[in-house]
Amino acid sequence: MNIQEYFARISYNESHKDADLQNLTAIFQHHIQAIPFENLSMHCGETIELDLQSTYNKIVRKKRGGWCLESNHLLFWALQELGYDVCILGGNSYNPAENAYTEVINHILLKVVIKGNSYIVDAGFGGAYQMWQPLMLISGKDQSQTPGIFRFMEDNGTWYFEKVKRKHYSSEQSVSFTDTPELGNIRKIYTFTLEPRHINDFQELNAYLQVSPDNILRKKSICTLQTTEGLYALVGWTFSDVKYNYTEDTDLVKTTTLTDEEVEQILKDKFNIVLENKLVP
Repeated sequence: MNIQEYFARISYNESHKDADLQNLTAIFQHHIQAIPFENLSMHCGETIELDLQSTYNKIVRKKRGGWCLESNHLLFWALQELGYDVCILGGNSYNPAENAYTEVINHILLKVVIKGNSYIVDAGFGGAYQMWQPLMLISGKDQSQTPGIFRFMEDNGTWYFEKVKRKHYSSEQSVSFTDTPELGNIRKIYTFTLEPRHINDFQELNAYLQVSPDNILRKKSICTLQTTEGLYALVGWTFSDVKYNYTEDTDLVKTTTLTDEEVEQILKDKFNIVLENKLVP
C-alpha cells in the first residue's frame, strides 16, 4: 500500500508535509469527492472483507467506494501514514423510523487531535448528512458548512451529532418541502463516546450487516458521492442530483427513475464505478 497511490485515487497533488488542519481539510474533501459511499458489493453477490489490504485494493486499485467501515478505515490509515494523531471511534446511528438510536454500535468515525484541539472526521455517512470539513469537537456550537449547520451536544460523556434541516425544492413537484418537517428542524445523525476502538471491534458488525435482512443497507442498494455543489445519490433505480443552497436555506433536488441499463451507465458517468459483477438494485 502506497500513500502516493491513495493520493492519485483522490486526485490530491498538494503539499502534505505538515499534519495540520489545512492539509487535513484538503485531503478529506478530496476523499469524499472521489470515493463514493456505497454498499453495492452486498447487491452484487460480493463479500466485504474488513481488513486494510482488501479495503485498499477495492477502493484505491479497483476505484470502488465503500461504506463507513471501509472508507473511514482507509482514511484512518492514510492519516496515520501522514503523521496525524488519529483514533477510531464507534457510533450509534439514529433510526428516524423508530425515533431512536441503535442499541449497538453500527458506525465508525475518526477523531483527530491537532495542537490540542480535537476534530471529528467522518467520510462514511454519505448522502445529505455527510460533513464536508472536519468538525471541532465542542458541545453546543453551530458549525456551518456548505451542506448545512452541524453541531455536537455532549451529555455525561455521550456526544450527539446532529444537523439543522434545510428545505428541498424539486422542479418535478414545483413546490418546496422539507424532509419530515413534522419532526422539527433538527436531524439527529448518531451518538458516540470518546472510547478509542480498533477495526477488529467492528468485524462482527461487518459480517452481521451483510446478512441481516432488517437493516437499510440490505434492503436498498445505495451509492452517494459528494460533488463541488452538492451530491449525487443512486438508491435502487432512483438517481438524485442535489445542489446545495439553490436559494437561501433551500436545496435543489432533481430525481430520475432509471432502467437497469441506465443504472450501470450512471454508475460509470457520475460515480466512476465499473462493477465486476451484476448489480441487482
